[in-house]
Amino acid sequence: MGVLLTAAIIAFTILFLFLLNFYRDPERKIPKGNNIVSPADGKIIRILKVKSNKANNKIKISKGLLGKIETLTQDIAKECYVISIFMSPFNVHINRAPADGKIISVRHEKGKFFAAFNLEKSLMNEKNEIAIENRIIGKIKVIQIAGFLARRVICNVKKDEKVNKGQRIGKIVLGSQVSLILPAKNVSITAKKGQKVSAGKTIIAEIMKIR
Repeated sequence: MGVLLTAAIIAFTILFLFLLNFYRDPERKIPKGNNIVSPADGKIIRILKVKSNKANNKIKISKGLLGKIETLTQDIAKECYVISIFMSPFNVHINRAPADGKIISVRHEKGKFFAAFNLEKSLMNEKNEIAIENRIIGKIKVIQIAGFLARRVICNVKKDEKVNKGQRIGKIVLGSQVSLILPAKNVSITAKKGQKVSAGKTIIAEIMKIR
């Protein structure tokens, strides 16, 4: 009985510490200036420059073996940067606004599971797309992507709401990813693939041109 009780106490303590770590929400010092900050804590796993001339052309954002999503870039700009940040269970899972602006749309899609033989549709994760209109560079998009097994995305902002750079806009429960779509014409990417970033704190791009 003593051994079982000790094991139970250890297991409970480990679980408690994990949950305490997972749900932490530290204050961040938001950098000033004309820049774009990371919307999530984690590691940059992908920086792509994409170009599209088709109104309904979608790109696929992969999560490796954990699934994928499809999204439009044409609604942001003809030429965009797509920056994907992987959030491990040990990262802070609060998401923050990458720039000042006004929420022009919030679009949520539930996760789907198709037959494994259909490779194009085999895994489609739950996602939440937040489009923000910035007065300098125009539209940007934050995409919250839930983990395939723990699919839960929380969004705390609504259409027409004004947000400040670094403001909390939501969170994702357990294994997850956040992708950011920026208009390529007006920004200079300063972050690098493989770089560890902190939401609301790490500058990932500089604003280069005023419209």
